[in-house]
Amino acid sequence: MFNFIKSSLKYFIVGILALIPVVIVIQVLVFLETILREFFVYIYGYSNNILITVLAFTFSFIVIAYTGYRITKFEKLWLLSQVEVLINQIPMIRTIYRVSKKMVNLFSQEKSIAKEIIFIEYPKEGLWVPGYVTNKAGEMLVVYVPTSPNPTSGFTIVVHRSRVVKSSMDIEAVTSFIVSVGVDLPQKEELEKLADVNRIE
Repeated sequence: MFNFIKSSLKYFIVGILALIPVVIVIQVLVFLETILREFFVYIYGYSNNILITVLAFTFSFIVIAYTGYRITKFEKLWLLSQVEVLINQIPMIRTIYRVSKKMVNLFSQEKSIAKEIIFIEYPKEGLWVPGYVTNKAGEMLVVYVPTSPNPTSGFTIVVHRSRVVKSSMDIEAVTSFIVSVGVDLPQKEELEKLADVNRIE
């Protein structure tokens, strides 16, 4: 009986671990569905006619998709540029907008401001953590160090270029490494490079 309970618990834990990625994907889909549904209800609140609501929703979808297309192809949209000019005239609001835009661009594959991935020794020598270079001034780098498994939480440091090791990973690879708590490491030579640095020191 004890062995049966023990085996059942083991299989239950294995099943839970197997389902976690599926649950995460479902949660993302539910989140997107909630946004779309609330948007649909918001439009419907102004008109009880389902046909008008569907047309308004479709039109909104086309406008948003077209905005994404224009930004992807030409990096600018005249109307959006004019809105930015207006926002930049408003104190405080322009600061919030500017910082929000940079935060979005931090992890955007198309126009990421974190194009350089590095490793730094933290919290002490011999321990390496990956980071995104978000800004630089001369030999000083501004580095965002994310935490596992949520890369949107972390801290920002300023470090001299000589104190970092450049990584050949792109932003997608290093983000996958962080989210998977190190399980997904497509470029294992990265660790060998860090081992070589420790031997030299």
